Amino acid sequence: MPTLRNLPRTAPATTALAAICTLVFFVAALQARSLTDVVWDSSVGSSTILYGPEVYGAGYLRALTAGFMHLDVTHLFVNMFMLVLVGAEVERFLGSGPFVVAWVAGVLWASASVLAFSFTTPTAGASGALYMLMALLIAIAFRRSTDLRAPLALVAVNVAYTLLSPGVSLWGHLGGLAAGAVMAWPLTSQSMRTRWITAGVAAVVACVAIWALTIPSTLPVY
Repeated sequence: MPTLRNLPRTAPATTALAAICTLVFFVAALQARSLTDVVWDSSVGSSTILYGPEVYGAGYLRALTAGFMHLDVTHLFVNMFMLVLVGAEVERFLGSGPFVVAWVAGVLWASASVLAFSFTTPTAGASGALYMLMALLIAIAFRRSTDLRAPLALVAVNVAYTLLSPGVSLWGHLGGLAAGAVMAWPLTSQSMRTRWITAGVAAVVACVAIWALTIPSTLPVY
C-alpha cells in the first residue's frame, strides 16, 4: 500500500488537485478572515461558486471552478480525505491523464445536474467528482476480480448520507455518481485510447449540457 509520503510520486494528479483545492480555500479564507464562512465575504469564493443566475453569460467557468471551492474547513478536510483515499487508487489504475480529464467531467456533470434541478441553489465543493470516482472504484474492483463489498458499501453509505443530511448538494452528488456509472466500464478499459476518448467525450458533452441549460429560453423565471 503506497504511503501518504509517496503520494506525489504515485498519484501526482491527485496530489495536485488536493493542493489546488486547499490553496483556493485558504486564499478565500484569508480574504474572508474566517475558516467557517469563506464564500460570500471573499472575492475568490463569490466568483467561483456555482450559482445558476451567474453562470449565463460570462460565468460558465463557474461550472468548473465550483469543484475547487469549499464552504468551510470541515468541508475541505472531508473532501480532501476522500480525494486522497479514493482518487489516488483510481489514478493509479487509469493513468494520470485520463484521470484528470475524468475529474473535470465529473465536476462538470455535477454542476450540470445542479443547474438542471436546483438552478438557484449556490453550490461548491469537489463532492460531485468524488461520487464519480466512487463509481469508478466499483468498476476497478470488478476489473481486478476483487471483493466488491467495500466499494459498494462506500457508495451506499455516502448516498444515504446525501439523502438524509440537510444542506448537502443532493443533485451535485447524484449527478457525479450518475456520470461515473455511465463512464465506469469504458473508462476502466485496458485500452488507454478508450480511456482518453471516454473521459474527453464525457467532458465535452457536459459542457454542451451546461450551455443548453443556461441559454435564455431554458432559464427559470424568478
